[in-house]
Amino acid sequence: MPGGRLTQQERQQIALGVADDLAYAEIARRLDRPTSTITREVMRNGGPTAYRADLAHRATERRARRHRQTASLDPKTHPQAHGRDAEAVREYEETFTTVLIQSGTPKMMARVLACLTLTDAGSLTASELVQRLQVSPASVSKAIRYLESQGLVRRERDARRRERYVVDDDVWYESMMASARATAHLVETARRGVGILGPHTLAATRLENIARFADFVSESIARAAEQAREILHTKPETTPDGTPTPRSDRA
Repeated sequence: MPGGRLTQQERQQIALGVADDLAYAEIARRLDRPTSTITREVMRNGGPTAYRADLAHRATERRARRHRQTASLDPKTHPQAHGRDAEAVREYEETFTTVLIQSGTPKMMARVLACLTLTDAGSLTASELVQRLQVSPASVSKAIRYLESQGLVRRERDARRRERYVVDDDVWYESMMASARATAHLVETARRGVGILGPHTLAATRLENIARFADFVSESIARAAEQAREILHTKPETTPDGTPTPRSDRA
């Protein structure tokens, strides 16, 4: 199986496969690459609806240059715990960030949220975020204000009285509930239109159907989020010395 970075020709084959609605596993089989490589490549370069081989290739070259420049400035940047592969972690962070952007989170805010989420502690100081993301303090401050307004992060003081930004365990619960509330607002608006357009007209019927659909989805999201909320508070199982137990070793 070939290793190393994807070539431009391989990216063209990926683009053709995506355009033909082939599964990532099938594209990977044709290129003799791991499925995870294809998935990561597509998701961090626009997703299946916007993937372009030439743009993806140029973006990868830019990321590689930026990574080399950062490494040359500080070879100790992003030390990895637990024997993690630093390059794999960096690439995954880019993929995770891309997914957040595609879900509607602004780019800088998505980078900060991904950075916080992928730390074991779930918290970083402003200076740590600046160093990890190689951005200005003002960019971090703006991103934090936005994420706070969405209930996605909170501030706290550590033992040294430094302000830290924390991804709360309930961040995804709050995100789902916000989505449910937004959908419920759509229901209310659609039903208001029924009365304005006339209850027995085609337009009003369409709005009523939208309202019924969105109402069901909103209630389902809220109910599922409440039922699954405790999952977000599950802690890793550990051995007597405090080392996390791999899931494959758990009963």
